[in-house]
Amino acid sequence: MLSIGLVLLALGIALAIWTVLSQADEKAAVRASLRQLDGYQIENVRDQELLKPMRERAVLPIMGGLVGLARRFTPVGYIDQVRKRFVASGRLDPAAVDRFLAIRVVTVALIPVNFLFVYFVLQPPGLLKHAAFLLLSLALFLGPDAVLKRRVEERKHAIRVSLPDVLDLLVISVEAGLGFEQALDRTVASVPGPLTQEFGHMLGEVRAGASRGDAMRNMEGRCDVAELRSFVLAILQADTFGVSIGRVLRGQADEMRIKRRQLAQEQAQKAPVKMLIPMVFCVFPALLVIVLGPAIINIMKNF
Repeated sequence: MLSIGLVLLALGIALAIWTVLSQADEKAAVRASLRQLDGYQIENVRDQELLKPMRERAVLPIMGGLVGLARRFTPVGYIDQVRKRFVASGRLDPAAVDRFLAIRVVTVALIPVNFLFVYFVLQPPGLLKHAAFLLLSLALFLGPDAVLKRRVEERKHAIRVSLPDVLDLLVISVEAGLGFEQALDRTVASVPGPLTQEFGHMLGEVRAGASRGDAMRNMEGRCDVAELRSFVLAILQADTFGVSIGRVLRGQADEMRIKRRQLAQEQAQKAPVKMLIPMVFCVFPALLVIVLGPAIINIMKNF
């Protein structure tokens, strides 16, 4: 009898759990179905708001308020400059600019919090307190712009470095009998990277009805790279004067390879100058302490 009672109890608990879960699944299915209905009206306003995702109920209104605050107090031309930097970084989504402005408002609002944290919570001794506050405040105020600028520079460097290799592949494709746009399409499919991504955008504009010259000028304006500007001008001149595309591409590939070698040599020449400051302020003081420290101690003992 005891075993039968335990079995019945277990069955009762399982039935109760199954009933609760089935009702929850049914409610979830009803809510999902109601989201798909356009003209369905709900009498309870709370239930109607709960049908919306969390992103629409909480995140988007807060972000909209922060973006409005940023647009009101930012200097004239700053938003256009940020938009150009996002385009140069490869992010063409207009919502990215709004998210960046919201982040800028949050970082600026954290500066008073930084003051309270440094002076009343952390409380470092002496002048270290003021130095910590200034450094953290500069990081909060200039950090987002510095990160965005760094991404733009990295993308420009990647385009500048990969341009000779992409031009070599274009030369091979054109000399094999493909047209210029077909060679670009094959290159985009074969070589991933920011440069081929821009070529893909250019081909999309051409297929949408824009002329090749306008599409290439738009690509050059988005990237803002000197080597790519030279390539675009050479292709446009070849189209204007009827010069062979293959010959122009081969000459551009050789020129870009020379520029890439010069860029590497320039960076190598800058390395000793960049290493000078850490050596003077970090390496030399420790070296002087190790070398002259024992001699200074002996001199002080003798006198």
